[in-house]
Amino acid sequence: MSNLSRITWTVALLVVSVGSWANSAKEKPYIKAQDIAAKTEQQQLLKAQEAAKQTQDREKQVLERQASGDWEAEQKAKANAQFNQRESREQRYLREAKEAAAKDRKIPKPN
Repeated sequence: MSNLSRITWTVALLVVSVGSWANSAKEKPYIKAQDIAAKTEQQQLLKAQEAAKQTQDREKQVLERQASGDWEAEQKAKANAQFNQRESREQRYLREAKEAAAKDRKIPKPN
């Protein structure tokens, strides 16, 4: 083979190598981006599933409390306690007013 044909073959091999390297370099970022997108999508899906499960659990707890009547009983107990506090406060005010009315008032004489 002559030097010219060797050079031609060498140049041709270099062109093919550079071309395949350029193509692989172009594909790698696309593959990386695709992998990152897939991982991100999977993570978001898992987070959404967990949030949905937590929401269902909270709804179930609320429904159980309402069904068992505990919530209603708690509300009635709170209302009764507040009523009793108001009633005892009113009774105390009335008692103090009666005691004050029963006391003899002595107006001090001016000197």
